[in-house]
Amino acid sequence: MHAQKLRQAIAAQEILIAPGGYDALSAALIEKAGFNSMYLSGASIAYTRFGRPDIGLVSMSEVADTISVIRERTELPMIVDGDTGFGNAINVQRTVKLFERVGASAIQLEDQQMPKRCGHLKGKSLVSSSEMVGKVKAAVDARNNKDTMIIARTDAIAVEGFESALARANAYYEAGADLLFIEAPENIEQMQIINKTFNGKVPLLANMVEGGSTPIKSAQDLQAMGYSLVIFPGAMVRAYTFMAQEFLSSIKTHGNTDNYRNKMLDLSSLNELLGTNEILTNGQKYEG
Repeated sequence: MHAQKLRQAIAAQEILIAPGGYDALSAALIEKAGFNSMYLSGASIAYTRFGRPDIGLVSMSEVADTISVIRERTELPMIVDGDTGFGNAINVQRTVKLFERVGASAIQLEDQQMPKRCGHLKGKSLVSSSEMVGKVKAAVDARNNKDTMIIARTDAIAVEGFESALARANAYYEAGADLLFIEAPENIEQMQIINKTFNGKVPLLANMVEGGSTPIKSAQDLQAMGYSLVIFPGAMVRAYTFMAQEFLSSIKTHGNTDNYRNKMLDLSSLNELLGTNEILTNGQKYEG
């Protein structure tokens, strides 16, 4: 049902907002805040699990493990960053089958060469358009549920130029992609041209990265341009890291957490969020 819900939300008139998460707790917080979907960010997995940048260090199995633990916690529709598919078209098919089986609602694939890197970092390189077309076709053929969306991303703007990015995106659309992600447009004019080019053909995704190459706009502004989906993949990690640095500095200075007590959950509030009482009550039913 989560894949069907995601398709319906993307087809709706109102733009869908998908904050980036990276584990079950972040997913639960996104759901509790009232969002109707989340984006499982490969970059955020690298940041939080390894303390390293988004330069292709995360493996297929590590993403699958993360999908699984999130899906155990929530049925929130989940858009999963599948990077390059972790290899060629055959690897893409294995990735799609595995990610779908453990709970992905949509799977995003990109046309970078391995090892990939963040779309807003310099020094990227691409596979040929024809190779990526084959990957998109392989992904479409591999999915078991027709509602599971295949998202095709191109990083060509920074490597081959804007016109090439449009041509690549169109080729991926014709190969069967359900949604297009043209990464890192450099100005509003490019964003407008992208939407004019694909208006009425296929939904479009906007990626908002603080400090990245693309102008940061509100969801309402992006909807007016024509985008159907906006993601904030690493924003929660950046907000958390900023807060954590302040928090640790405060402990270092004051020797306790008193200065942060009004900015943090106490133990009972955290247990309420985690559903501790409900879990323990359920367990009591099975006691001898």
